[in-house]
Amino acid sequence: MAGRWKDFGKYGANGAPGGEALGIAVEGMVRGISLPVDSERGLAARLNYLTKSDAGYEAMDRAGVHVSPRTLMAWLAEERIPNKANLARLDAAYWDLRRRNVAPDLKARLNNNGRGTRVEINPVNQRGVEQKYRRDLAPRSVNVRGVWDRAVDAWMDDDQDELDAVWDEVLDLIGSDYDGYSHVSSIGWAA
Repeated sequence: MAGRWKDFGKYGANGAPGGEALGIAVEGMVRGISLPVDSERGLAARLNYLTKSDAGYEAMDRAGVHVSPRTLMAWLAEERIPNKANLARLDAAYWDLRRRNVAPDLKARLNNNGRGTRVEINPVNQRGVEQKYRRDLAPRSVNVRGVWDRAVDAWMDDDQDELDAVWDEVLDLIGSDYDGYSHVSSIGWAA
């Protein structure tokens, strides 16, 4: 990743690498069941979502939910409650399936019929940095297009290297002070 932040945080700046912030912002677009998995309604909603399709059973398998059909039927009938480990696995399976189901919509929303999405980039927090070491950085706003499919795929695959590569392409849009935004406090958009 580009940037003069070789010893980031040495003087007290706070922030995250831009690629990481990009993944966090994409993750923030995913909505789902807000009830906790250990509540009766939260568990029932997750089980209902996971057992409606083959993709749900695949998500449970990836998350390590390996129970007999009889046990699964008892969970669905609310005759038995999964142990804590299986509750955590069911929650992980739910969010995995949810991400996979919303990824195509995220790509479409961010690509915006080829027009891209306006991204606001907030620079690192320098409040704890002595004045003589501060950099003159202001929030930036750029229109980003052509990278969203790669960004969402990298987020889905938890591929931080690819998210960093996408962020480097976003930084090219900023211009001469691009390296000042290799670490940021946050990024956001209204897609």
